[in-house]
Amino acid sequence: SGSQMEAVRHISTYIARPLGEVFDFASDGKNLSQWAAGLAQSELHQDGDEWIANAPFGRVKIRFSLCKRCGVMDHDVALEDGTVVHNPMRVVPHGAGSEFIFTHIRRPGMDDEAFENDANAIIADLATLKKILEAPST
Repeated sequence: SGSQMEAVRHISTYIARPLGEVFDFASDGKNLSQWAAGLAQSELHQDGDEWIANAPFGRVKIRFSLCKRCGVMDHDVALEDGTVVHNPMRVVPHGAGSEFIFTHIRRPGMDDEAFENDANAIIADLATLKKILEAPST
């Protein structure tokens, strides 16, 4: 390809909540539809250790690899055609709050525009996550 834009982008946001709270909310498949618009448009249901979601691009299966102690919330998204997309996510302590980091890896054959659009969707999703978690609890 003519363009060699970087193959990986780390997209992060600061969330003024302790790591444990951020981890518990973001690593729970039940909550994905509230903040991960790019991935889930409706409630997910659990099937063994996978979550089934209706994504904008079809039905997907999501499998988390979690390590709360290490702040790791990686998830693999299996598309209908069998492709598996690996999405590393981390939450790390940052002052009194947390830094939430999503590693967006460019998939083979993905053009600049698609990569950019995906990145913008992730940025929007993280902004939603931040808003939900920082909202005063009722």
